[in-house]
Amino acid sequence: MRCHIALGSNLDEPLVQILTASRALAEIPDSTLVALSSCYRSAPLDGMDQPWYVNRVAALDTQLSPEALLDALQRIEQRQGRIRTVRWASRTLDLDLLLYGDLVMESPRLRIPHPGMATRNFVLHPLAELVGDLILPTGQRLSELCRCCTDAGLIRIDLTAVEPAIAGPALTHGR
Repeated sequence: MRCHIALGSNLDEPLVQILTASRALAEIPDSTLVALSSCYRSAPLDGMDQPWYVNRVAALDTQLSPEALLDALQRIEQRQGRIRTVRWASRTLDLDLLLYGDLVMESPRLRIPHPGMATRNFVLHPLAELVGDLILPTGQRLSELCRCCTDAGLIRIDLTAVEPAIAGPALTHGR
């Protein structure tokens, strides 16, 4: 199943956190990391007094169930020092399962598509970089959501200046 995962960090060297998590996604059992969007700097939600974030979206093909994939994502977060305290607090790493094919589901642990994705430019624009104009399982068109939620305030990070040991192996970026 083709899945899309949002990555975000604003603590403990956020770019390193995102690049490390990107490599960790490739290690999830029964899964293949297919593509990564560019990395972006973005302001905290609603002007919260926090450091800026680094964000990216990954495309992953998996045979895992949504819940098993969520477990794998949370293990990566924990390995990278994620501590869940206050909602919307700064974090070393946040991995959100955005889409799981065309699945629409709601359980106590997981909602797919991710409920906040339609209003977050730091998710929509990197996702569009990977999939172009997609019709979401909710019937919404990604291009329309991007038009309504502009890329204002997103700053693309030039990864060519990053040490290769940190950036890791090359992987398909974009469409």
